[in-house]
Amino acid sequence: MTNQNITNHDIDIFARTIYGEARGEYKQNGLAPLIAVANVIMNRLKRGGKYGKTLTEVCLKSRQFSCWNQNDPNRSLIQQQDLETDPIFNICLVIVRKVTKGLWPDLTRGSDHYHTIACMPYWARSGKVKMHLGKHIFYKLDEEV
Repeated sequence: MTNQNITNHDIDIFARTIYGEARGEYKQNGLAPLIAVANVIMNRLKRGGKYGKTLTEVCLKSRQFSCWNQNDPNRSLIQQQDLETDPIFNICLVIVRKVTKGLWPDLTRGSDHYHTIACMPYWARSGKVKMHLGKHIFYKLDEEV
């Protein structure tokens, strides 16, 4: 996917996903957790198939990013129209623009999954761990296409 195929709607949904998933890590760990979530989304987009063909499809795919789950407390927050007044959301927008243009490296070394240390999803396999960053553990579960 080239940057030309990315719509303003994709950028907005992508930034809202990063904001919903990792904004709490920013104060303690800086940009890295936000970039790492962006890397996972981009890695899924590059692999396509079951993850989706657009950034919006990847981000909104059912039960993939918890901030979009029906009962997640972050959902109502990220659906607000006025997020642009939040400095951390604006940082997420900058990250999205830089990551989609390939200006920042993949901190996750190809990861396509992650979870917080507060849970252990069924898919988490310790042999596939690529990195720990703040309160998140990153995995590469899918092979390159």
